[in-house]
Amino acid sequence: MTTAGTGREDPGDATPAGETDIVDKGLAQGSIGTLAGAILGISTVAPGYTLTASIGLIVASVGLKMPAIFIAGFIPMFLTAYAYRELNSRVPDCGASFTWSTKAFGPYIGWMCGWGMVLATIIVLSNLAAIAVDYFYLFLAQVTGKESLADLAANKPVNIATTLLFLVVATVIAGRGITTSAKVQYALVGFQMVVLVTFAVTAIVRSGGVPTGLSFSLDWFNPFTGITIAAFVVGLTGSIFAFWGWDTCLTLGEESKDPTKVPGRAGLLAVVSILITYLLVAVAVMMYAGVGTEGVGLGNPDNSENVFRPLATPVLGEAGGLLLFLAIFASSIASLQTTFLPAARTMLAMGSYGAFPAKLAAIHPRYLVPTYATVVSGIVTGVFYAVVKLLSDRALLDTIAALGIMICWYYGITAFACVWFFRRELFTGPHNIVYKFLFPLLGGTILAVVFVISVQESLDPENGSGSSLFGIGLVFYIGFGLLLLGAVLMLIRRATHPAFFRGETLRRTTAPVDVDKETLQ
Repeated sequence: MTTAGTGREDPGDATPAGETDIVDKGLAQGSIGTLAGAILGISTVAPGYTLTASIGLIVASVGLKMPAIFIAGFIPMFLTAYAYRELNSRVPDCGASFTWSTKAFGPYIGWMCGWGMVLATIIVLSNLAAIAVDYFYLFLAQVTGKESLADLAANKPVNIATTLLFLVVATVIAGRGITTSAKVQYALVGFQMVVLVTFAVTAIVRSGGVPTGLSFSLDWFNPFTGITIAAFVVGLTGSIFAFWGWDTCLTLGEESKDPTKVPGRAGLLAVVSILITYLLVAVAVMMYAGVGTEGVGLGNPDNSENVFRPLATPVLGEAGGLLLFLAIFASSIASLQTTFLPAARTMLAMGSYGAFPAKLAAIHPRYLVPTYATVVSGIVTGVFYAVVKLLSDRALLDTIAALGIMICWYYGITAFACVWFFRRELFTGPHNIVYKFLFPLLGGTILAVVFVISVQESLDPENGSGSSLFGIGLVFYIGFGLLLLGAVLMLIRRATHPAFFRGETLRRTTAPVDVDKETLQ
């Protein structure tokens, strides 16, 4: 394996490259179109897995306001998507947030932005594997008729061992190509979406005949009544987590058929499709199960980490329930593979520019993917999951809450980077005013506010699983604590390999005004 695009053993020894400092990293070019990019984005988000993991957290915080919270979480994601689109159109690079924030704000903010991106992906990978394990044993229990098999997921040694096994398999597959097969991803995403929509429609139709059923209300979509600010922010954190992953499309810019257009279009298509799915399912489960704390109620603590388990068979019957379990299992497995893409490609970019060790920039000569970075992602994810699982019986809830902090961190920095990078041309036309200034500024501001409040709320163990160290919630240590660890590692990297931090490998720049393009817009 070689360090592609650098022509040297250590990219940290590079000299200033001017406006041509974006290097070719040796990835497979021209492989991804708009639809394929959107499918990979949806696959990474994994609606089946995400709804399973987030509904309990959101309902516990905001109750019947779940649809409003999903919309509230969508707004900053949608606004920030335009920042990603504009940045990618000018600087298509697999480092995405890391590369753009470095060029806008310099190496220190860029490094911390990239660190947040990598951490968020590792947390999601651990959750994906955990959900896959839950539904793997549920599926086995349904097929064999042995209910005891479903309880194996609650056995810590078995759970950790199975999760690590799934991570090994996913790492091997992800390391052998950008995707195992486009047709396989189409099938897995299509399957889970069809089953989710079928489940939602069936739940709505049958909601009138169950004691927990609720009548539809437009007030569910109103975030300004019946909810406190603190509850809103905690719920919003879960909602923002629910949309995480659409930006995978943007890390594939160097592998897209048209790097300046395809990733942005794919990202917008993915995020809008996901919102529609979430609202349909959220309304359906509320109408059928309600938000009570007993039985199938969405507020039941026993259901918080797996809301579909008690609902699948009552809504769809034995065969349909089995299909739902299989769909969520497939969702987790498919997403495990695609979620390796942003982590490995961010580390690839950081290795190429000397922010991370040069070994992470290695490209497999046959598969044209960052195999070494993919393996590192898998190992770190396995260690992270095992440690958190041993610390907390409800690790999933803690990691989801912490993930919201990570997402707000690096998405927010990226949104502000768009405004600053394009500052010379922000007011040269209506397009730039809206898409390079207003949308990114609003999205970044919302994410920054949520980040600050989320960190404050994470100090209280009750805003997570209840687990704590020295009286401080585990969510704080996973979220903000790991960001602080990144700051320490950054200073160590600067002391040992200073070239990146001197601006010698990736320069801080301002986008030159493209007069012809602005005139056309």
